[in-house]
Amino acid sequence: MREKNIKKFYPLIFILLFWFYPHPDGLNIQAFRIFIIFSAVIFSLLLQSIPMAVSVLSGLTLSVLTGLIPLKTALMGYSDSTTWLVVNAFLIAGVVISSGLGKRISLLSIYFFGKSIRGLGYAICCTELILGPIVPSNTARGGGILAPIVDSISRSLGSSPNKNPEKAGEYLHLIGAHANLITAAMFLTGMAANPLVSKAALEIFELDFGWSDWALGGIFPGLIGLAGLPIVMMYLSPPKIDSIKPVRTKIKLELEQIGPWTRPEIITGIIMVTMLFLWLTKTYHGLGTTTVTFCGLILILLLNISSWESLVKNHKAWDALIWLGGLLTLATSLKDLGFIYWLTENLQNSLSNFAPLIIILFLVLIYFYSMYLFSMLTAHIVALAGAIFAITININFEPIIIVALIAYFSNLSGCLTNYSTGPVIIYFGNGYSSASNWFKIGFLISLYHLIIWLGFGSLWWKVIGWW
Repeated sequence: MREKNIKKFYPLIFILLFWFYPHPDGLNIQAFRIFIIFSAVIFSLLLQSIPMAVSVLSGLTLSVLTGLIPLKTALMGYSDSTTWLVVNAFLIAGVVISSGLGKRISLLSIYFFGKSIRGLGYAICCTELILGPIVPSNTARGGGILAPIVDSISRSLGSSPNKNPEKAGEYLHLIGAHANLITAAMFLTGMAANPLVSKAALEIFELDFGWSDWALGGIFPGLIGLAGLPIVMMYLSPPKIDSIKPVRTKIKLELEQIGPWTRPEIITGIIMVTMLFLWLTKTYHGLGTTTVTFCGLILILLLNISSWESLVKNHKAWDALIWLGGLLTLATSLKDLGFIYWLTENLQNSLSNFAPLIIILFLVLIYFYSMYLFSMLTAHIVALAGAIFAITININFEPIIIVALIAYFSNLSGCLTNYSTGPVIIYFGNGYSSASNWFKIGFLISLYHLIIWLGFGSLWWKVIGWW
């Protein structure tokens, strides 16, 4: 406890150490100091000694107190559409869970597809694919809905953390975690921090990489990745199981217990499908992704699927409002005060002698494997995604390819560790796999992702006219 209390002040010590350090040539003192505060916030996120929202608010408050940004500017991130997209996503995800729709979809998928141990793996992937676009929170989707079911299935097969974890539990938990990351990569609404990538692309490249473009680029390599995952995992973590009859009996019993479809489930499902349709057809009606989520949320309230009192109790949504709005302000300040321009100029000069393709591949691989240095996907995205866009802005390469690679790898890189994002932490925390084994399999899966997304992905992007 004492050590944790001390760790809270490490970011402050970091700021004090560098605050009066001479700023680099070509970089003004304001830009240098906002970078120090931004770095300290990222450092705090990595330490995880205090909540994310507290870390961000501290950095934001210090920026105002030191005169780097005015209060009005500091609050701009909280009016950004990206912030409210994520807030609404968490609120809607809570309704999908509370209505029972998420659990029903999961049970039905497992019952119809899970006719073998590999079939159970495909059932998990299928469930993730169905829920990916309509449950805009990978933590709610993987950790809140699927992980408890996967744990229950494992135990039904005689596999528990303390007894025969290799029998089926490890296999199914690994598939659950990695399938969650793939579906998070496939959709703009698949993970809370994805809109940060989309916003950075708009600000730096003036490229609107919205829901439909994100899904279009990710659907083909994502489906290949999901289709191959249960097969690959059979070699990486082979389950020792003969029959899955106990699981099918258990799932059938659970489906009988939850009974027929309820009004909240049906209406929630209709609203989710409608939202999905509107996201896909933005070109024709012009409604933005965030606007659609507001419409869905209002319908949920007006049709009494959930009460306002229940929604406001969703602390994850309001927590996201605080940390995301603040991070957007700090990231924007880096650009407005000139830090991004200075960094871009210096790095572009260093890379000028290399071919554009080599530069892009180098930066993408650095971005992907630098996830080892981060304790969460959000911090990784905030720290590096915008910077890479800025570095590559004057490189003679298709901007949409650069954006797509960073967008998809922002999530896929979570495969490398057992602490990268909420669902991964939950699946690993169930105790079916050792840390060393998780890291080993994670690295091998990272190669699997690179082959699929750089290989099949680039061919697909050629077909759809991205390059």
